[in-house]
Amino acid sequence: MKPAPFDYLRAGTVQEAQAALAAEGEGARVIAGGQSLVAMLNMRLARPTLLVDVMHVAGGAEIRVERGQLVVPFAVRQASLLNRQDLLSEVPLLAAALPWVGHVQTRARGTVCGSVAHADPSAEIALALVALDGTVHLRGRRARRLPAAEFFTGMMQTAARPDEMIEAVSFPLSQEGTGHGFNEVGIRHGDFAIVSVAAIATGDRLRLAIGGVNDTPLVRDWSSLDERQVDDALNDLAWSLDARDDLHATARYRRDLVRRLGRKTITEARQCAA
Repeated sequence: MKPAPFDYLRAGTVQEAQAALAAEGEGARVIAGGQSLVAMLNMRLARPTLLVDVMHVAGGAEIRVERGQLVVPFAVRQASLLNRQDLLSEVPLLAAALPWVGHVQTRARGTVCGSVAHADPSAEIALALVALDGTVHLRGRRARRLPAAEFFTGMMQTAARPDEMIEAVSFPLSQEGTGHGFNEVGIRHGDFAIVSVAAIATGDRLRLAIGGVNDTPLVRDWSSLDERQVDDALNDLAWSLDARDDLHATARYRRDLVRRLGRKTITEARQCAA
């Protein structure tokens, strides 16, 4: 199957891209790396009337550190971020999650912000962004910023308005004494995660983020959770999730993965923080 007909605009500036989105309304879509959107176009799951290409906008691929945040603009490819020399020290959770994103070939084309915009519940970048209390920078007629937890509203649904594009996403820089862990299980490496788990340990505080189960990434925080309480806490968490049977896994298997991966990832995060 081939895409339905659409018009194409190669934007030269963010302002030009935003103006096109505003003029076209809900029929317009931003395209960057195209690793998610092109597949949806080919299957006609998406039928935009206008594609706005932002990959040639000046400055769109320049990663920067600003006010304690790693700011990743809209045209940064996943491979470029993964290959960033200081990423492991800046945002270690993101450095752990990125190798799980797709394959070498798709990471070479796909963008970080494109993955966030696609809002797949199994997406590793979205999970890391929510786990770290990251921020989504939106540009419409006015610029605004949303906490990642408020940006994702459902399966492949976001709080972005039709005239808005993601200008950047930002991840807080890691603080001393904080440990991180990331694990996932898929049918094959590079496939969508059946369950993915990110853990952040700071002192006696613990955060666990779960992807691939609910329609959006879910975060659970605990304080003073000792080793004897971890398994019970994970069991309660597993049963609280909206796990469902599908072609890839049963709800029971997903709950079991939350328990097993949760325990493993918590241990890794605490060891990293020690």
